[in-house]
Amino acid sequence: MEISEIIQRGETKYVEFKSWVKANKKELMNILTNEAVGFANTDGGIILVGVEDDGEITGCDDYDEQNIIESIYDKTIPKLFTDIDVIRFAGKDILKIVIEKSPEIVATSKGVVYKRLGKNTKPFYPSEYISNNIKGFKGDYSAKVIEPTTKDDIDFTEVERLKLKIQSRDKDSTLYQSDNITFLKDLRLIDVIGDKIQLTVAGLLFIGTKEAIAKYMPQAEIIILTYNDGHTEYNKRLELKMPLIQSVDRIQQFFEDRNGIKNIQMGLFKLEVQDYPINVFQEALLNAISHRDYESNSSIFVKFYPNEIIIENPGSFPTGVNSSNIITHPSSPRNKLIAETLQRLKYVQRSGQGVDIIFKDMLSLGKSAPEYNLYSEAVSLTLRSSLEDIEFLKFITKEEENNGEFSVSEICILKYVKSNKTITLGKAAEVAQITSQSAANVLNKLCQKRNILQREAKNKYMFTHRVYENLDDNIEYTKDKDFDEIQAKTMIIDYLNKNGSITRSDVERLCGFSSTSSKRILQRLRDAEIIDLEGKARASYYRLK
Repeated sequence: MEISEIIQRGETKYVEFKSWVKANKKELMNILTNEAVGFANTDGGIILVGVEDDGEITGCDDYDEQNIIESIYDKTIPKLFTDIDVIRFAGKDILKIVIEKSPEIVATSKGVVYKRLGKNTKPFYPSEYISNNIKGFKGDYSAKVIEPTTKDDIDFTEVERLKLKIQSRDKDSTLYQSDNITFLKDLRLIDVIGDKIQLTVAGLLFIGTKEAIAKYMPQAEIIILTYNDGHTEYNKRLELKMPLIQSVDRIQQFFEDRNGIKNIQMGLFKLEVQDYPINVFQEALLNAISHRDYESNSSIFVKFYPNEIIIENPGSFPTGVNSSNIITHPSSPRNKLIAETLQRLKYVQRSGQGVDIIFKDMLSLGKSAPEYNLYSEAVSLTLRSSLEDIEFLKFITKEEENNGEFSVSEICILKYVKSNKTITLGKAAEVAQITSQSAANVLNKLCQKRNILQREAKNKYMFTHRVYENLDDNIEYTKDKDFDEIQAKTMIIDYLNKNGSITRSDVERLCGFSSTSSKRILQRLRDAEIIDLEGKARASYYRLK
């Protein structure tokens, strides 16, 4: 994210502004240490020195980066390492101090502990230390070991459930053949040292007893709410405080019981379109489970409305991810071990996939795009059931039957052209969330291989004549018919000047026309005595007169 955008958004859980010019430098070192401790004990973040609370850029002068790094290091226990970047912005220097999340509790050298709460840094008291009982790998909370847990906290009925899942879903796996302890150790759901068995956070969530989950991670629950049409108060509430696979299977069944189907007539057959594709809902739910902040006291909420589903998830997007790059940004699940375990259990096809599936399948079914909303401490995803573009659904279904599946980038671009008639190279990159070079490649592929798009002008594209016919878009068909045919005549003559001859199928590929339109254009060129027909039947071709 650019520094201008960070400043424009203001202070958040991950961003703090501090003045350099208005501060006492000795006192500022103490303040920076406190802020760094707060970030280290939460989810990491950055301090921008030289920016006022209201976002005004006042800059820094006569600073010593090394001195600041050493000051924070000397004033923290355990010692906290930070990085400082000097950014020149608006003609002034801004110091960007980067603090990583610490795998253990950090205090100031005076013994004071802080934690980030929203956009403020607050004292952090021992009774709140979740991490006191947890040790493990930096960066993956779900892989950390919960020290007080023992073998008695394992629900071995749930262990057998996991084994059966792997046996039935992964024919190549031999993992389920191991004894229970080896099985759990291989999945990294437990840590074994001598005779001592302890559960990781992921282990507690997947195979912990309900009593152990309630004791060590009472916040790890999923709440289902249902609403009637026109009502703002829910009419049913279901709280799931149980191992994850039990919760997922129960929610999936609840979803399938409510998921409706619409029949869309396509020629001689009917296409069944679900209100919500099953794989889309599953990916959305599993993403919430993999990305939620398990240190937050909030729960995952799944809200079922008559025409939409909203999934609310504690914890904001990972650093660098926002609504404008969520499709293509490399996945970085907050809880990597949970994500990997779901993959081993074949609940997801591959780690890191999900958002692209959600966008592609919703748009290709003629539904509105998934809507992500970011809040200070949560993310929500809205899926809508209504069919807003049946013609687009029919068009994509027919094209994929003939030419194979479109990519998510292609679907996003085609959807935009359907709604806006034309698209520029820059807009294609924006809607597909890819680079301009990648967008150019996708556009060229759609032009050359799928006979879908054609250039209207330099770096500007539109549907071909054939597509408008398939879409039954009479207004656009009539509007562009004359333009297309004039352009086609020029293209055919240019082709003949270069190649000598052309067939009707060549014209279809060259101009993006149907067989009927191609015949009509060629006949008009013959009537105008511009070309001659030679050969017969399938061996026929055309030359300039």
